[in-house]
Amino acid sequence: MSALGRVVRAGVGRRRVQTAVLVLTTLMSVTASVLAAGLLVAARAPFDHAFARQHGAHLTAQFDGTRVTAAQLTATARASGVTATAGPFRTLSVRPRTASDSDMLPAGVDLPPMTVAGRGNAAGRVDGLSLVSGTWATRPGQIVVAYDKVPAEPGTRLTFPDAPGSPTLTVVGVARSVTGTADAWVTPAQAGALAAPGSPSTYEMLYRFRHAGTDSQLAADRAAVRATVPKGALTGSYSYLAVKRQETANAMAFVPFLAAFGVLGLLLSVLVIGIVVSGAVGAATRRIGILKSLGFTPAQVVRAYVGQALIPAGAGCVLGLGLGNLLAVPVLGEVGTAFGGPGASIPLWVDAVVPASALVLVAAAALVPALRAGRLRTVAALTVGRTPGAGRGRLVRRLTGRLPVPRAVSLGLANPFARPARSATTAAAVAFGAAAVTFGVGLALTLGAVQSGRMLNSAGQVVVEAGGGQGPAGAQVVHAGGESDVPKADPAKVAAALRAQGGTGRFYGTAQAEAVASGITGTTTVVAYQGDSAWGAPQLVSGRWLHGPGQAVVTTRFLKAAGLRVGDTVTLTERGRRTSVRIVGEAFFTEGEGMALLTPTSTLTALGLDAKPGEYHVQTKPGTALASYLTSLNTALDPVGAVARADTANTSEVIATMDALVGTLTLMLVVVAGLGVLNTVVLDTRDRVHDLGVLKALGMAPRQTVTMVLTSVAGIGLLAGVAAVPAGVALHRLVTPLMGDAVGMTLPTADIAVYHAPQLALLALGGLLIAATGAFLPASWAARSDTATALRSE
Repeated sequence: MSALGRVVRAGVGRRRVQTAVLVLTTLMSVTASVLAAGLLVAARAPFDHAFARQHGAHLTAQFDGTRVTAAQLTATARASGVTATAGPFRTLSVRPRTASDSDMLPAGVDLPPMTVAGRGNAAGRVDGLSLVSGTWATRPGQIVVAYDKVPAEPGTRLTFPDAPGSPTLTVVGVARSVTGTADAWVTPAQAGALAAPGSPSTYEMLYRFRHAGTDSQLAADRAAVRATVPKGALTGSYSYLAVKRQETANAMAFVPFLAAFGVLGLLLSVLVIGIVVSGAVGAATRRIGILKSLGFTPAQVVRAYVGQALIPAGAGCVLGLGLGNLLAVPVLGEVGTAFGGPGASIPLWVDAVVPASALVLVAAAALVPALRAGRLRTVAALTVGRTPGAGRGRLVRRLTGRLPVPRAVSLGLANPFARPARSATTAAAVAFGAAAVTFGVGLALTLGAVQSGRMLNSAGQVVVEAGGGQGPAGAQVVHAGGESDVPKADPAKVAAALRAQGGTGRFYGTAQAEAVASGITGTTTVVAYQGDSAWGAPQLVSGRWLHGPGQAVVTTRFLKAAGLRVGDTVTLTERGRRTSVRIVGEAFFTEGEGMALLTPTSTLTALGLDAKPGEYHVQTKPGTALASYLTSLNTALDPVGAVARADTANTSEVIATMDALVGTLTLMLVVVAGLGVLNTVVLDTRDRVHDLGVLKALGMAPRQTVTMVLTSVAGIGLLAGVAAVPAGVALHRLVTPLMGDAVGMTLPTADIAVYHAPQLALLALGGLLIAATGAFLPASWAARSDTATALRSE
């Protein structure tokens, strides 16, 4: 090993505290950066690859066949910005029933409504379908179902009771559409045969555009298509961006806050590395002089100190790389397999670029103090002492000495002014840690609010099930044929039992159905409300809650998917009957992928569907014992045919994972900031060891020594904490809306404005706690140091 290598190895081994600080600093920053960059790329890659491979549709548009002809739709290929089209395809909403037993379902099971398109082949310039199994439908009597949409396999027979002649079709294949343009496909002739005589025809067109990378560009493309057809012909459209957001939502929600932690970690790394290397240079001035007297050149000295930073940083990069990839596994989950590709993982180039960038930053941060070491003159380095000049901080020491506080406290208050540059770096390290705590606490509060408000109808304590097989929003409820469904309880009797029950505060009922909504591919879950439901409504982002017939409330994701906004109208179709509802509010909820439509029960009545509530949501009066209330209520409901249960919370594993990551990364940042304080206080204590010996000789007790050292950082920590809180709040307000945007949702204002005065006051003390914790060990070391040894030090 060369002489330079031995110097580097000795420096790393001798400064164990500084080495641990560098390892942990780079470990935290690389972990967060690998996760953020890796998830950003890996979560999108499977969809992007499948979209490119299958020539996915940028826009899926539905048209009213009574207002536009097939020839006119074909002519839309010449609209501005259109590069390729497919269609028109005849589409219709049908309700199938299984006519044969299969591994998935027995015969006689009524399936939810599905959208069937008449398409001649699987290939095409737009939305080329990939066959998962079986073959394509080439003649009447055959049907191909969408993968993961219809529970059927090749050989299954489906009958359509509502179609003319109740035809039975055989499933010959299972296909995958990257943007979900339909639930099933048949030949164009079969599509015409499935339509009821005199029913309005509906067509589907698939488009690719020259520019379609953003919502605004797609809106312009949609307007260009609309301008080429008669007014009112375009009844709805569905954007590929909505599909992409929905499929990658869970992984993409992690990216904004992981990126924020990564940036905080990198900045703190640069700061702490600068502190460590600068302190090492200052503490080893005499050693540097010895090295130069032995023949080391300035360049070798610079390389030695940069190397002492890069070795522990390299270890931290390796550990952070492994930890980042390990944490990405549960987050990415089945992103890749959802599109028929391999499971998603962190790309290799991310694993290479992030650690390399971190090492470059480490080298740059270490270079400045290392250059200072290289420029030191040999004679000056050999003769210089480490104790700061007596003139530094003398005035402040005199002023603090007049304060009515113990002498140990006044000395501690004056110490930061002896080395103002070192005190400033300490304050910066504490500020980063305190800002991370403020940011992390805010994220935890926001995630808690999202967790409690993401499910529909979760404000009550009791749910009364009135029969009818109702499931949660987005669930597919199937009923076995040949058996009579459990009839729903009489709403009037259920309401009377609830009103008569002591402890009942207020309640409302909900019914659920499936219908086709204009602008949305496939079927949409419709959740209908009966009674005063405002108290149990989901949080609103804009608009208002339901207050009359013909109204609807949807999420931001629904609006973006359909290209709508509050005030627009949505047409619902079920078994040939149509009704229109006006969107009066934009709400936040994630149940059912956030694609449910909320409306009064009168909407179901207009569609000819059963509007009797299948569930009642009850809020009990304050102080009501839930167990005894349920027992008494079930006794009253038993003759009615309903049953009551407690409304238990449904915890999201994704949010739980986010909480764990936020807590881990916040703790790591705080530890790094505390270690930065520890390193600074160690250097300061060693520089002032002779002064400590004098003070001990004059009678300073160990407890007073600890007090003096802790006081020297307490003021810095308090000021840094107060300054860091607004920065942490600002970072939280910047990042949390981006988390909502990443999943196609707008977070309610109440979920973002989570800080209150008492919390902010406690968070302001976070800087003081970080500084005091980091300084405690050096203070203990100083208190235990021998007086005679300290006096002999220079």
